Amino acid sequence: MKPSLAKGTRDFTSLEVSRRKYIINILQKNFELFGFQPLETPSFENLSTLTGKYGEEGDRLIFKILNSSINEAKEDKKTQMLTDFQKALDKPFSAESFTDKALRYDLTVPFARFVAMNHGKLTFPYKRYQIQPVWRADRPQKGRFREFYQCDADVVGSESLWQEVDLVQLYLKSFAELKVSVTIHINNRKILSGLAEYAGITDKLIDFTVALDKLDKIGKDGVVKELLERNISKESIDKLDFLFNQSNDALENLLQLKEKFVGNEIGLKGVEELEFVITQSLNLGVDIQNLVFDITLARGLDYYTGAIFEVKADEAQMGSIGGGGRYDNLTEVFGVKNVPGIGISFGLDRIYLVMEELNLFPEEAASNVEYLFANFGGEETSEALKLIIQLREKGISAELYPESAKINKQFTYAEKKGIKNLVFLGEEELKNNTVTFKNLEAGEQKTVSLEEFLNS
Repeated sequence: MKPSLAKGTRDFTSLEVSRRKYIINILQKNFELFGFQPLETPSFENLSTLTGKYGEEGDRLIFKILNSSINEAKEDKKTQMLTDFQKALDKPFSAESFTDKALRYDLTVPFARFVAMNHGKLTFPYKRYQIQPVWRADRPQKGRFREFYQCDADVVGSESLWQEVDLVQLYLKSFAELKVSVTIHINNRKILSGLAEYAGITDKLIDFTVALDKLDKIGKDGVVKELLERNISKESIDKLDFLFNQSNDALENLLQLKEKFVGNEIGLKGVEELEFVITQSLNLGVDIQNLVFDITLARGLDYYTGAIFEVKADEAQMGSIGGGGRYDNLTEVFGVKNVPGIGISFGLDRIYLVMEELNLFPEEAASNVEYLFANFGGEETSEALKLIIQLREKGISAELYPESAKINKQFTYAEKKGIKNLVFLGEEELKNNTVTFKNLEAGEQKTVSLEEFLNS
């Protein structure tokens, strides 16, 4: 059988794993600096937990798992169940009859489920971060995978808009440390609801936001076409035409909305909230160029109720590398009311691609071995292992070439593996209590005392 990968998945080499770990360590450090605590949830959830939370398009991308009752059945029963399943494929049937679990689509809904199950034990506001893989049955392309990592930070139990301001700070601090120049695009779901009311399409809010969310991909003409296909009238679309001609001044655009939203309570509330977040962020030193009011930003997830964020790299064509928003009603579907929440996510895989494209990974992001000890056999090998143990106790990576092979072969191994130094501990060195090592990057070789070597 020819080995192959499932479409939309990847293997990661040691260099890639080390670089991903470099990103994760910076994010994790900042999550904890901002007061977030770690949490992990299962890779799969009950199907009912996930469906109905991501909108029509999102639900179609959920990876469903074959009903566990089929897997647990006895062999003869399993055969019959699978036969029935095959027959069902040829006629209308409910997929849920054969699936009751699914791989998680994101980390937010499982988090809301966790909060609902444990709300009596948690201290609110509850701040958690989560770094785990998610799965989507999407069409693979550059920067879009079927298995990928999300790095989330969420706060539940607070309606304070200072949470939004703090999350802007978390984004900017983290990307600054990764040396990725970014722009945070921000909008408010209440503004989108206000626009729907302004255009007389309140009953088409979801259709409106789903189409608007595709602006970057299909352009204005594509959005207009999709709105028409979703039975939104040309008259309503014409009223919304100003959306596609915004100025670069966020506060000026908000002022324009205030004029259009006179008597529009939900729209004005959204403008007020967004104005607060932008103004306070600017007061804290955020450059207005890094925080952009994007009135067409919709993020097509049904659970958002307030602020919505999307982060884009300034120097690479990669789509969003982060996003999130406020979701004040998500735990209600699990029977727990009055637990407002807001969260943001960092797209690890896309951040990696951006940093790779821009050559932003530092040398220390690679986990190369510091010293390879040449194997001369006999007593020299035994003494080399004693020295290796001392280096490891100091936190210095070292290994012994496993066989007593020709020195050229050991050189080749070290170079291919990217090991920095090749160490020679032969008969002469043992007699003089010295160590000889060659820096393979600089091509320099020197002999030093054993004490100097251990303390260098």
